[in-house]
Amino acid sequence: MAGREDRDAVTHGPRSPSAARAEELLDQLRPGGRDVRKVVAWLADALHGTACLLDGAGAPLAGEPGVLAEGLIADLLTGRLASAALQDRGRHVHAVCVGRPHAPPAGVLAVARATPFDRPAAELLSRTAAVIELLLRADESAAAGRRLEQAASALRLAVLQLLMVEDTVSARRVAAGLWPGLLDTDTATVYVVEVHPDERERLTAECLAATGRQALVVRCPAVDGHVIVVAPAETVGRTLRSLVGTRPHTYLGGSTRHTLARTATAYGQAVSALALARVRPDGTAVYAERTHPERLMDPGALRAWSGRLLRPLDALPHHTRAELVATTRLGLEFTAVSTAQILGVSRNTVRARMERVERFLSADFSQLTVRAAVHLALNTEAVHGPAPAAAPAPPDGEVRLGDLLADLALRTWAHELLGRLAADTRDVRGTLRAWIAAGGNAERAAHRLGVHAQTVREHVRGVEPVLERRLLTGGSDLYEVVLAHLATGDLEPPALEA
Repeated sequence: MAGREDRDAVTHGPRSPSAARAEELLDQLRPGGRDVRKVVAWLADALHGTACLLDGAGAPLAGEPGVLAEGLIADLLTGRLASAALQDRGRHVHAVCVGRPHAPPAGVLAVARATPFDRPAAELLSRTAAVIELLLRADESAAAGRRLEQAASALRLAVLQLLMVEDTVSARRVAAGLWPGLLDTDTATVYVVEVHPDERERLTAECLAATGRQALVVRCPAVDGHVIVVAPAETVGRTLRSLVGTRPHTYLGGSTRHTLARTATAYGQAVSALALARVRPDGTAVYAERTHPERLMDPGALRAWSGRLLRPLDALPHHTRAELVATTRLGLEFTAVSTAQILGVSRNTVRARMERVERFLSADFSQLTVRAAVHLALNTEAVHGPAPAAAPAPPDGEVRLGDLLADLALRTWAHELLGRLAADTRDVRGTLRAWIAAGGNAERAAHRLGVHAQTVREHVRGVEPVLERRLLTGGSDLYEVVLAHLATGDLEPPALEA
């Protein structure tokens, strides 16, 4: 029995101070304690002195600076010394390099105390240096990983911006290095996922993990809570719906399928669908294919009119023309600020490019009827390509916008669309017409109507669900309503054609 008690005393007896310190040192490697500052502070307390950690350039990382002289620091960092022990002004100082042998030191760890260093103290210093090296290497790896993710994120944004300006060739070249095959298809669907801005980083990571290399996932540069997903693969939509379904207050809007050159159009559709997704029980919606006015126009006449309207731009070099056209298409769809953020340029650049297009076309983009007409022409070109420079004139002479709008099918569509507003006892149709004529400015429209500006805004906001189109935010939905007013004769055609 006595022998067993002796063995139990050896096995379960008090730990030695060095064993306790070793266990405390290992605790510094646990996930909750990986902080070199805490390790240095712990070492100073354990050795009853002051401690200092310098990085590979000699700059203090943690602890109390001034423990070592500059000359000694230089000898340690250059590798002339692996460690040093000295007595200075009544203090005993011991310093060691932090890092692997025969390699540039990651730093220097030094301790100064009043009593000499015995063997256990020196060993504790060396072991602590090894632990600090592990922590520094881990921090370095984590920082490298963050830099790599930032670089990949910047590349994804660059690819999206190239697609937005219809430069699919460059977009494919940029994407090929990191995501081979991603943009090998000619068509894609664009999705926009909306979440609280504080949750966007996590959502972006989940979208990347869920879609793998099947989609281009980009943090929207214009809206803090949006993540844009360009999905060539058909399966991505189901994946995103499953992802959104598991998260509260998260919404998904999707476009119809478009060519990569029409990514900007698809993006606009996804944003439009997002408005509907917010009121859907499952939080998802896909842009509804509906009757668009340009589909009711004669295709040949529409293309001939578009080509003639945009012909002044043909005098520009190809790359300049493409840049101006792409910027203007986005600028007519979104605000100048959002367009600038999407393209990665300044808003002054966006305005300057659009003003240049205005001069070439003798257009005034402050008028919504002008914006709607140019938007129609640019979208027609985007679908069919630029009209041939030497295209033959139609048999009945030059096509004008009024000719396109006079088609019976188009006028029937326009009367049906605006006729929905008759059920409202207020004159919301008159308010909407005045608001459009005022360039979408509620104050000017209110002055013409003799009402308050807030009344104008409420009327316009109230007709949005009736017409099933967003108006206050501008873009394609608004331009369709403008064309409807032109087709019914409620508004005069814009002065674009001599």
